[in-house]
Amino acid sequence: MEALQNVLSEIRKIGSDIVAICPQRPQFLKQMQKKHDIEFEILRDEGNQVAEAFGLRQVLPEYLREVYEQFNLDLPRVNGDESWSLPMPARYVVDRKGIVFAADVNADYTKRPEPEKTIEDLRRLQEQK
Repeated sequence: MEALQNVLSEIRKIGSDIVAICPQRPQFLKQMQKKHDIEFEILRDEGNQVAEAFGLRQVLPEYLREVYEQFNLDLPRVNGDESWSLPMPARYVVDRKGIVFAADVNADYTKRPEPEKTIEDLRRLQEQK
């Protein structure tokens, strides 16, 4: 999120914007926005329903749950459900008609698409107009 915030002005100069979707409960989303000075919209995906619809929902295996718990990362409390699930990192560039122009998805939740790639995709989309 912080990396996207860092390129938000450039994305807006292109004539685009960012909308993020996260499973965290509202108070945790607000904390994240404040901590990282995030100026774009973050929508809540309660129960990872949107992630499920997009085929992005992953249930953490037991060994990872134990790791989270060792670091006092209480995913059920943060997300507000007992599913121990997270969305895969994904970034979509969508045109004004709602058509997906580009998509970047990674099953490894520690690997996120680079913001520069998103900017490149947005510029390519602008060139096609």
